[in-house]
Amino acid sequence: MDSPTTHPALPSHPGRRVVVTGLGAITCSALTAEETWRNLLAGRSGLSIVEGINHEEYTTHVAGQIKNFEPGDYMDRREARRMARFSQFAVAAAGMALQDAGLTIDDQEAPRVGVLLGNSAGSFIDIEDGVRKIVAGQGRRLSPLFMVTFIPNMAAFQVSLAYKAKGYNATVCTACAAGTQAVGDAAAAIRCGQADVMIAGGADASITEMGLAGFAAMRAMSTWSGDPAGACRPFARGRDGFIASEGSAILVLESLEHALARGARIYAEVAGHGVTFDAYHIAAPDPSGDGAIRAMRAALHNAGLEPEAVDYINAHGPGTGLADAMETLAIKKLFGDRAYRIPISSTKSMIGHAMGAAGAIEAMVCVQTIRDHMIHPTINLEDPDPECDLDYVPLVARQAQVNVAMSNSFGLGGQNASLILRRYAE
Repeated sequence: MDSPTTHPALPSHPGRRVVVTGLGAITCSALTAEETWRNLLAGRSGLSIVEGINHEEYTTHVAGQIKNFEPGDYMDRREARRMARFSQFAVAAAGMALQDAGLTIDDQEAPRVGVLLGNSAGSFIDIEDGVRKIVAGQGRRLSPLFMVTFIPNMAAFQVSLAYKAKGYNATVCTACAAGTQAVGDAAAAIRCGQADVMIAGGADASITEMGLAGFAAMRAMSTWSGDPAGACRPFARGRDGFIASEGSAILVLESLEHALARGARIYAEVAGHGVTFDAYHIAAPDPSGDGAIRAMRAALHNAGLEPEAVDYINAHGPGTGLADAMETLAIKKLFGDRAYRIPISSTKSMIGHAMGAAGAIEAMVCVQTIRDHMIHPTINLEDPDPECDLDYVPLVARQAQVNVAMSNSFGLGGQNASLILRRYAE
């Protein structure tokens, strides 16, 4: 069932190996990477009824909002007031990741430490607030920092400023694929010698009235009205849309030489990534799965691996009718009959879709899967869609030997990114 055409792939990289040495996260499930992981293994949802936003007139009432997050617990309170919410998440997650890695950035190291983050749209919250003031005739009351608060690159800036990372710096804005592409691009920066260390991941905070109204108008979001935990139903017969979420996940990436020289604990290796474009439709994925297949194949080639090497796939799996069916078909076309023997799960079933941060969270989950020999479940899969007939690890976690994990992200505009992580071996 391979793809009917031959697709060019990125060249494999004989350059420096890149390893993961630190993890940090702020999610709607928990305020740390490890507690998020424990909740995922337990099949515990982080979704809830929307709070603090007018949602009554829209069709979606559930979201993955982060509760009890106090920026001052992670950074200087005065500096926090100058940041958008998505930047606060990034700075908090980056601090935890650096601490987890045991890495302090000194003046000598700083020029060789970079930051590369994914984001979908900057700060909807600050844009809404600014527009409301202008409409109310209060435009003169806008903060002088307004323009440098909401733009997408501010999370990377704030992380760089907070931890004195003065090297390679970039922001990826490829919608839902941004977090995955950011981790892959950061690894590529290390491989080609642009940096020795990269603080990589994603951050997003797009749960606002504008976000709810816009996606509701697209009919892309779930209209679930029952228990919020059941709202996101990837690969299920009754799935009816995604659930918006927010948060950040950060991975500390290092060249293998740098990590070994300082005696760092190594979680996993970033083996390769692939990025493609559908050139098909402004919002809908190509139903043939062509772009997704090319991204997965490119990631494998970039890693120097064959499809047979993959032990687990963390699916994009947002719970929309088109995307879940397309991803299932793409996996079947690429992996053939073996597709039915590869365990697959959707993190979004429990924490929703964190947009530009989603792929980074899922990359973190792949690292934890490799580390702990455990695969988290896809919850709410009591009634699978017959068209989605692969092994999605339904309802309960599973113990498994995972040496190679693939993480997929497919975003609005036909953006596709796939990442390969593998167990580190000397």
